[in-house]
Amino acid sequence: MSVVNARAALYEVLDERFRSGRCALGDRQLEILHRGSRWAEGPLYLPAARSLVWSDIPNDRLLRWDETTGEVGVFRSPAGHPNGNTLDGQGRLVTCEQGNRRVTRTEHDGSVTVLADRYRGKRLNSPNDAAVRSDGSIWFSDPEFGIASDYEGHRGESEIGARDVYRIDPDTGEVRLVADGFSGPNGLVFSPDESRLFVSDSIANHIRVFDVREDGTLSEGDVFVSCTKGNFDNIRFDDAGRLWAAAMEGGVHCYHPDGTLLGRLLVPETVANIRFGGPRRNRLFIAGTTTIYSLLMSVTGLPPLPGVHQTRPVGD
Repeated sequence: MSVVNARAALYEVLDERFRSGRCALGDRQLEILHRGSRWAEGPLYLPAARSLVWSDIPNDRLLRWDETTGEVGVFRSPAGHPNGNTLDGQGRLVTCEQGNRRVTRTEHDGSVTVLADRYRGKRLNSPNDAAVRSDGSIWFSDPEFGIASDYEGHRGESEIGARDVYRIDPDTGEVRLVADGFSGPNGLVFSPDESRLFVSDSIANHIRVFDVREDGTLSEGDVFVSCTKGNFDNIRFDDAGRLWAAAMEGGVHCYHPDGTLLGRLLVPETVANIRFGGPRRNRLFIAGTTTIYSLLMSVTGLPPLPGVHQTRPVGD
């Protein structure tokens, strides 16, 4: 096992609740699972396979770490310059492919189904991150990061002319606009009871929160928190309702449900994405530019949502 210098500070306590909530009582050092990505993103733990899949965007590949052996191999390449990954209610991989400007699902037989690539006949920009609700709907952000240059995708023009958040209907496959007014929508996650949707905006550098109505539409939204160090990217909840945010050069931030910044995890590389996983969901996987880090913690991430519907592919 390779670790980052155990003598270096890892936990920065900014509020006593970070300590009393056991957020700073895990491992005293970061474990290095793999080095060699060009820009690591979208880590996703696969419980049934005891493995972690993540995106290496500029190298156009998905990589896989085997928890039982520690071995790392290529899961898929080319992979459409993938970014965010998640699981649907049937345990299938849902991927935001920036280069192909689409959201896909990997079936159990390994085939790939396109779930969304257009909105009202116009190509999506470059889907970034996705979240699945227990009704089977898939929600995703669509900034322009993947078409801004050839580094994370393919340079191109926005046909939509906006940077928004969309919902894929689980029964019809319809792609519906649910939230707009973003500069750079990025990570998104539902609250533990699914009554609210949180969306980070990497350019505005804040996290917005929306009430989710019964019909799947959203309220206008308010700013939940603004970033004071670094830039927001991906976000996750633990089972105590605390929001954890990848904050690029600012490390990993932890927020109380009331919006107070409780503390930070100090990571030696820029942090683009985080994910709770492991058999007990108390292992935090951190995508830090070239490296995938792991931290065994005394907090537990939210369990997978029990989605039961199947989202229809494009064209059906």
